[in-house]
Amino acid sequence: MIGNELDFTFCLGLDDNISHIDIVSFKKMIKKTVFEFPNFRATATTFRVVETATVNGWGAICWHDGQFYESTAYPARAVNYGAAHGALAMTTPGDTSMATVAEVEKIMSDGGALVVI
Repeated sequence: MIGNELDFTFCLGLDDNISHIDIVSFKKMIKKTVFEFPNFRATATTFRVVETATVNGWGAICWHDGQFYESTAYPARAVNYGAAHGALAMTTPGDTSMATVAEVEKIMSDGGALVVI
């Protein structure tokens, strides 16, 4: 099972109300999930901690065989890739991104969103 707090709450019907996004809250949510759904062999989620509009922490955790594994908390560069990619993804129909790495990096370098021929 891979998802965010809304996936766990709405899709799995869990009553988790995560009001403060931190690793402790997410670990509690995952422990509850694997208790309620013992057939899950691995469970993971990503999380973003917003410090300011331009400074964010991004990471992920995974539970497998009773053990938690944590990613490195990624700095601004990784978050900037995600933000630029997200902005481009919102300009195309559907849930699948069509943005290329070059297009994402252009947005990150203040290249603007003008049409490139």
